[in-house]
Amino acid sequence: MATYNLHSAVNKTEGITEVRKRDGRIVPFDATKITIAIAKAAEQIGYSRPQEIALLMTAKVIQIINKDFPQFTIPHVENIQDIVIKVLRENDLDRLADTYLAYRETRTRSRAEASNLLKQIGEIIRESPIGIEGNANVGHNFSAKLLQIASAASKWYYENELLPEDIAKAHREGYIHIHDLDSYGKTLNCMQIPLDQLLEKGFSTGYGYIRPPKRIGSAAALMCIIIQSSQNDMYGGQSVPWMDKTLAKYVDPRYDDLLRDNLTDEEQALKKSIEKEVYQAMEATIHNLNTMHSRAGSQVPFSSVNFGTDTTPRGRLVTEQFLKAFYAGLGRGETPIFPNVVFRLKEGVNFNPGDPNYDLYQLALKVAGRRMNPTFSFMDSSMNKPFGDRASYMGCRSRLMDNIYGESTPEGRGSIAPVSINLPRLALESCGSKDNFFEKLDEILALCRRQLLHRVEVLKERTVSDIPFVMGEHLYMGSEGLNPNDSIWEAMKHGSVNIGFIGLAEALILLTGNHHGENEAAQELGLEIVRRIRAYCDRITEEDQLNCTCYATPAEGLSGRFIAIDKKIFGTIPGVTDKDYYTNSFHIPVNYNISAFKKISIEGPYHKYCNAGHISYVEVEAPLENNPEALESLHRAMSAADMGYGGVNFPIDECVDCAHSGIIDLECPVCGSQRINRVRRVTGYLSYLHRFTTGKKAEYQNRRPHEKS
Repeated sequence: MATYNLHSAVNKTEGITEVRKRDGRIVPFDATKITIAIAKAAEQIGYSRPQEIALLMTAKVIQIINKDFPQFTIPHVENIQDIVIKVLRENDLDRLADTYLAYRETRTRSRAEASNLLKQIGEIIRESPIGIEGNANVGHNFSAKLLQIASAASKWYYENELLPEDIAKAHREGYIHIHDLDSYGKTLNCMQIPLDQLLEKGFSTGYGYIRPPKRIGSAAALMCIIIQSSQNDMYGGQSVPWMDKTLAKYVDPRYDDLLRDNLTDEEQALKKSIEKEVYQAMEATIHNLNTMHSRAGSQVPFSSVNFGTDTTPRGRLVTEQFLKAFYAGLGRGETPIFPNVVFRLKEGVNFNPGDPNYDLYQLALKVAGRRMNPTFSFMDSSMNKPFGDRASYMGCRSRLMDNIYGESTPEGRGSIAPVSINLPRLALESCGSKDNFFEKLDEILALCRRQLLHRVEVLKERTVSDIPFVMGEHLYMGSEGLNPNDSIWEAMKHGSVNIGFIGLAEALILLTGNHHGENEAAQELGLEIVRRIRAYCDRITEEDQLNCTCYATPAEGLSGRFIAIDKKIFGTIPGVTDKDYYTNSFHIPVNYNISAFKKISIEGPYHKYCNAGHISYVEVEAPLENNPEALESLHRAMSAADMGYGGVNFPIDECVDCAHSGIIDLECPVCGSQRINRVRRVTGYLSYLHRFTTGKKAEYQNRRPHEKS
């Protein structure tokens, strides 16, 4: 940044010595500030000698100040800035005057937002909110309040001091949403952890070396510590891509010989002992991942585990005992919120009768019918089949496979950062014209591209020491050989940037009169829109040599943010802005009366275009624990529709006082308590209904179960 020196003679004023600030304070008059502001404006529009013109114009400004203001008067800062504009225009510097005026307006807005920031911090300190708009798992204790304060301050800094103005404006006005703006230049988003690598060699969290484990209990405990340590370096989710295959190595190897018939009493006792040891390790894992409040805001890590396709005896045992422990729940049988559980389905492995792990799939159905987890990923879908059974998901729907810089694998990689597009806004401004819509979409995609490239350039300034565990312990692919002061780019380039979208249904209503659940023409247009986004992501990948993928945005806080902005501008429009949320990604509106199988057939084709992540849900009225056949039939429909990832939602109500579980109205039927935790899922992970954001609460209230046929 340039440094400006003002000649002492220029700073002399005959009339005034003080100036009144906007907040009423009186401070010494300093003409240097005038010079710096003019010089910055001149520099912005390409003047070759910005300081020279700034000094000259400042001298003229002071001449007018000395003439217009009598001695001992105190002008307002706005009076002085008006004089600056007048001087610039009188000297035929209109372009400079316009740029200075824009700078002045930007600073005015920045001061207003800073004032709002201080008010926001005060409200955070005074109030005790349950969660914040954007994350349903943030509490309201000391650590949570610090998170909210730091988040608010960071967002203000990045929006006002770092982002290019047109990008900040697009975010502010609701054309796009820059996710996790508070972490813009600090760190990366999420991670598929190379657990096998860390357990085999050991690792350090900064205070000594952790040696490799020898038994399943130690390995499971270290897995939780690794997830926790990685989470401390990043703002997004943490996932284990192959929990069964990795932890199987630490199960007592004698178990392989204990699956035959006619075991001796001693062998039977040993078999039971090993099974109990594995169950306790899995039980401890679930308890740890629901109690390790190490994530920002006193949250537990946003953890996910993938498994289901290891057919070895010990791998099967890990899967079986984890599912049994998850079914049992927490200390009083409560539904675990974490980890998100993703059960892989693959023909020849577990999806069909006769497959070696079909029995584990049946167990997973029973667990999912009670707990809503596992969700299920489809390894035979068109986007996943080329990778065998390697495709891995996070519970929030994130997926990462292709890599232009190296091996296409989820392990050791993750999302760098996403940005999302407000599709209804583009449709609202297109006045029903599809041509106008696509023209606007192309423009906003180009802006998203510049925003993502800008964020990558900012993140390149981060060094290994800024992300010490993920980079220093070589979790991230390509971090091997990097020194503490090296840029993270050689590792980060293996990750991906993502362009997401929200409100496809509302955009289609504006463009065609129907959403894609109502009309085949709307469905074709919806697919064309998402294909357009995907094609642009592929173009970025090729032209910018940066892994870029299309994202079906989860949009927890975003669903309410976009529509609130649009409602102020466009008013209430039936089917579009007449509620408090936009419909998630490519989903059919939650209040639309449609059969489960029809919904699946319509949403399925979108999955293959959203290679950064996708999920589809079916809503049912009650748990399916006693009807696993129904859940399995839904999975087969999802597979036939080429879905990559899916889940089934239903209400789970749990009494805080007596731990009774069921569908509870206003009070517990057992003890009469009205303290009820209502476990629901709206964006990929479970949480309590009272912690949902405003938009997601409204969405939940509008949901209706899908018909069976």
